[in-house]
Amino acid sequence: MEKTELKDEKSKEVEEEQVVNPWEVSAKDGGKIDYDKLIDKFGCQRLEESLVQRVQRLTNRAPHVFLRRGVFFAHRDFNDLLDSYEKGEKFYLYTGRGPSSEALHLGHLIPFMFTKYLQDAFKVPLVIQLTDDEKCMWKNLSVEESQRLARENAKDIIACGFDISKTFIFSDFDYVGGAFYKNMIKIAKCVTYNKVVGIFGFTGEDHIGKVSFPPVQAAPSFPSSFPHLFGSDNIRCLIPCAIDQDPYFRMTRDVAPRIGYHKPALIESSFFPALQGENGKMSASDPNSAIYVTDSAKEIKNKINRYAFSGGQDSIELHRKYGANLEVDIPFKYLSFFLDDDAELEHIREEYGSGRMLTGEIKKKLVDVLTDIVERHRRARAAVTDEMVDAFMGVRPLPNMFN
Repeated sequence: MEKTELKDEKSKEVEEEQVVNPWEVSAKDGGKIDYDKLIDKFGCQRLEESLVQRVQRLTNRAPHVFLRRGVFFAHRDFNDLLDSYEKGEKFYLYTGRGPSSEALHLGHLIPFMFTKYLQDAFKVPLVIQLTDDEKCMWKNLSVEESQRLARENAKDIIACGFDISKTFIFSDFDYVGGAFYKNMIKIAKCVTYNKVVGIFGFTGEDHIGKVSFPPVQAAPSFPSSFPHLFGSDNIRCLIPCAIDQDPYFRMTRDVAPRIGYHKPALIESSFFPALQGENGKMSASDPNSAIYVTDSAKEIKNKINRYAFSGGQDSIELHRKYGANLEVDIPFKYLSFFLDDDAELEHIREEYGSGRMLTGEIKKKLVDVLTDIVERHRRARAAVTDEMVDAFMGVRPLPNMFN
């Protein structure tokens, strides 16, 4: 008897200390997200150091900074997928983006930066879903505006450096149909209304479009949704995503063996905190909570100096005496995401934590690091043409996708 992936989720979210789902991330009284409790509630596994070392051994390259520092901290069946890979079995990557805004912030880039590393390290194909239909329904956008934003976001995704010979980007409005739609129907028949309400918390006030959407995000987990890429091969799928997407794939994994597919493996990240503090993730609705890839060097400097929550002390004298509280300091948190040099980060940890480095100094370092990342991204995006977007989104075979 196949073990179910779905845990009892009858408790009301208002009674919980934290709410984490695809549409809301919040902790009680503005506190921090407790990832240990999240792992226990969702039923996933913590990504241990031994698994990071195994990735290094299998790929013969240094683990990505997001792996080394625990940004991607949880998984489902990642070890099993690596077992299969070590035996010579193939897999593909699947990730996505809900295009609800013109520009991406750094939090949006994290899964794509990590997926680029996985594609290069394992030499595997990638499908990227742009859920323009989802955002049309959830954000009250017109169909046309959702499609436009999907293409604009595709340019930012392409600018991350994906290999066009191994990457297929698709929008739901353009691609859903045929084999993909058949899988959606197979999935939908396996999930009762009561179950989808239990997983996602839909109410009688939600329109039926929302209730019917989960199979759309589940279908790319199965290779037969892409016959032009995989034919009839039943190969495995690995999904890098933030942990707020886990409900979709708990449902998917529960359904998979019932319709003849492998359960997709997942590798899941924590949230990139807002500038004002680590109480959830950045919000596109508050421009001062995030650093955007369209921000100028002056805007980045201003946002970090004015809004980045500091764990430093109230005066230089107290700071020299007690040092910074690194647990709440946002400049140090951001550097732990984006400063690749482990030795330099450890030096900053010691100097700032002891009080020898001042808040202004660590903020200046962060300004330099983020300005460089944003400027490089801006140049790469400027080079992405409409013809390149068409090429990435064209339905075509990828003959060298495993080389």
